Amino acid sequence: MSEARGGAVNFPVKRGHKAARPELFQTTLRNRIGCAGIGLHSGQQVRFTVYPAEAGTGIVFRRMDLRDAEGLTEQDICVPARFDYISNTQLGSTLTNAAGVSVATVEHLMSAFSGCGIDNARVDLDGPELPVLDGSAAPFVMLLECAGVARLSERRKYIRILETVSVEEDGKQVSLSPHDGFVMNFEIDFPVSVIGKQSYGFDMADGSYKSCIAQSRTFGFLHEVEHLKSLGLARGGSLQNAIVLDGENILNDTGLRFPDEFVRHKILDAIGDLYLAGAPIMGRFDAVRAGHSLNNKLLQALFNNPLAWEYSDGPLGSARQMPVAAPAKIRRAARG
Repeated sequence: MSEARGGAVNFPVKRGHKAARPELFQTTLRNRIGCAGIGLHSGQQVRFTVYPAEAGTGIVFRRMDLRDAEGLTEQDICVPARFDYISNTQLGSTLTNAAGVSVATVEHLMSAFSGCGIDNARVDLDGPELPVLDGSAAPFVMLLECAGVARLSERRKYIRILETVSVEEDGKQVSLSPHDGFVMNFEIDFPVSVIGKQSYGFDMADGSYKSCIAQSRTFGFLHEVEHLKSLGLARGGSLQNAIVLDGENILNDTGLRFPDEFVRHKILDAIGDLYLAGAPIMGRFDAVRAGHSLNNKLLQALFNNPLAWEYSDGPLGSARQMPVAAPAKIRRAARG
């Protein structure tokens, strides 16, 4: 069923033709689409549907299973996908609003939204977390591609990095620095040789997100999975939705999708975490042994420094301009 919104203009790209700079305008989905799967930590079957949304909406989750819950209004079940709503970064990114309503494990879908260039969408789900599917962003990308992309009439706003901002703790480090585009460099170092020291550089502008990043899966060690399950976490984890290592051995029969799949997945997660900034970032992201917690702290540090960023219409020297409907907490941070 089509759910295209008023004011949306579809821009399918024909073979041999290049889209007319759709990155200058906000986008949404052409049609609604959804699927179901197991939550990584809850182990519950969760169904979700992604709907088109108006320009300026951003990404918003709605907990439809709580729609008739006593004491909750329609607004209370809505959870904006923004860094200032992050409440937990243990083994994933969890969003929680002022009413205490949460949506967990949002990073893979947020990564797919970013990789597919989707600015506005409403995500209805009937459980406490998004399904893990195969442990990567590839199934989400497939769904978004099936739904199609629609260009809206309002201009897109980018977050341009003006000064380097960095966060470091316990030998881990992340930073954002000025760059006319969005590039990422990630380095990991694990004491097992099957992972070891890996680094990977990625440029979002080269169009290779789907082939080089989206397919990389989350990973963990067997003893950690068993411990997490004893704590009531990772109940839905399996060899079907994660790379599982036992010492130096990879337990998945199919092996790895890339020799450096581990660091590629770290980039996948970081793309999703950084998209919680509320707009695409124009800058260079560097990370060493980082994860969800440090990614969120980096965005907090960025928005707490109004001299380190600005809103821009796009690349190549756009004039400083604040959006009409910037999130209230971000506006306050920009004022200092």
